[in-house]
Amino acid sequence: MSKYDYDYDDDYSPSSKKPSLSSFHLDVWDMLSILVILAIVGVAIYALAVFSSPTAPFNPLNPIRDLPPTATITQIQPPATWTPTPLGPTETPFPTPMPTFTLEASPTVVSLITPSVTPIPPTPTATPKAPFSGTVTYIDSSIIHPEAACNWQGVAGTILNAKGADMIGVTVRLVGYYDSKTKSELTVSGIAPAYGKSGFEFFLGTTPQNSNNLLTIQILDQSAIPLSDAIPINTYADCGKNLILVKFKENAK
Repeated sequence: MSKYDYDYDDDYSPSSKKPSLSSFHLDVWDMLSILVILAIVGVAIYALAVFSSPTAPFNPLNPIRDLPPTATITQIQPPATWTPTPLGPTETPFPTPMPTFTLEASPTVVSLITPSVTPIPPTPTATPKAPFSGTVTYIDSSIIHPEAACNWQGVAGTILNAKGADMIGVTVRLVGYYDSKTKSELTVSGIAPAYGKSGFEFFLGTTPQNSNNLLTIQILDQSAIPLSDAIPINTYADCGKNLILVKFKENAK
């Protein structure tokens, strides 16, 4: 059998020879096969190129192309020179202070009626006076203690009532500082008769010394309530003033 099958009619002649329909279809399929092979080869080449260079521009899935552009950091430089601009005469560097308000003067009520009675201020209450007052004198101690000469210093005195009679058994208190030591002593009137029936005495030391208002003397009743003010006394190193005499007398009622 020949490669091609031709049908001849009775009036066959070489010039009237025509190909059959089956041979035409065979040529079309051959062409399609060639195109498919070429397409497969092209796809293989393209895939190999993409695999070899994934960042190529023709790669639709380029991972670098889909990334956002890298930001470029530009360092801000200060200006070359800066000259402060002085404020003009009309410019105010600080906020304008709020305006001040002047309070309206409140009306003064003036009475047209002259008061007929002038109020009298209350009379101040007089400070109660202590029942007894005291006077202080300074004498030579040798008058009472001649044997000690000037080697003695002390405080002594008497207590009299309003009629001048001696009061015996009244408490006398001496407090303060003498010779850098604290003094706080009590005695009663009548134990030192050398000064009188109501005489009392406090011995300070054998060396007369100077002091200024460091000692006070005061008389008290049997309930320790003061009968006089606390009277300040001085002491002197002078032998003519080394005995301090305090005379308490009841104030007239």
